[in-house]
Amino acid sequence: MIEHITATDFNECQRLFHGRGHAYPDLEHVNVDWLPPVILITLYQAVEESWLKEQVKQLSQLTPVCESIQVQHRYKNLAPTEVVRGKDVIHTVVEESGLKYNIEFGKSQNTGLFLDMKNGRDWVQKHSKNKNILNLFSYTCAFSVAAMAGEANKVVNVDISKSPLSKGRDNHRLNNQDTAKVKFEGVDIFKSYGRLKKHGPYDLLICDPPSFQKGSVDIERDYSKIIRRIPQLMLPDAQVVLCLNSPNLDESFILTEVDKECPNCQFIEKIATPKVFKEAHQGKGLKVLLFSYKAKLTSG
Repeated sequence: MIEHITATDFNECQRLFHGRGHAYPDLEHVNVDWLPPVILITLYQAVEESWLKEQVKQLSQLTPVCESIQVQHRYKNLAPTEVVRGKDVIHTVVEESGLKYNIEFGKSQNTGLFLDMKNGRDWVQKHSKNKNILNLFSYTCAFSVAAMAGEANKVVNVDISKSPLSKGRDNHRLNNQDTAKVKFEGVDIFKSYGRLKKHGPYDLLICDPPSFQKGSVDIERDYSKIIRRIPQLMLPDAQVVLCLNSPNLDESFILTEVDKECPNCQFIEKIATPKVFKEAHQGKGLKVLLFSYKAKLTSG
């Protein structure tokens, strides 16, 4: 595995090895992330102890600033994390593109920042100046942090879970950003369009939903409900960033839904993931598509 890692700059957080893309035979159950000062190995199936011990030994030699190597067992109930080398680090602050984010280990399945979305956050930072932004399924508000760094006028973060929104507020404070310009709405998106509309209209929509969340989201069923609301929420010529994480749906799913539910959205381009997220099969990884909303002209 170590021979596939090409990283040379360890100042910023990043994925070091992406086995889940199935591009490396017999390693599709392994991811490795650098969340300074922690190397996090994520396993999606059990491995031989001797194999893991050898990987830990080799990874420990990647950079002298590594203080801890941890393993998360995603195939086990509650995805427990164990420290296999060095310090028991449970919290750290990482940097990405000059911005800071809180990271936690061992408390939940996800650490607080999805590394495959780096290019998306960079794009948002570059295209947010003076804009009112709606951030759906905001999680810990990383897109919002990037938008405020890009001098957004206002960001409205929406997530059904209030706990990650609280962490999002901490991320804004970590970057010394004015939270008076940021809204945090802990509501069900599908039942709260009135609340969303109240803060609008918006110049930029970011929608990064989970593929499936029991009792709240089945994106194959529900994405159309969001897309058809775009005319009610967005200003003419607004930009729309639609993301899709499902490995079972490719970008044609989004394009078809947009054509059906909001044909006035014109596809502009794909925002690529970082090169380390190598996928053996096109369409299996994260998809990020940019559209421009062209409002219908009304006759007067």
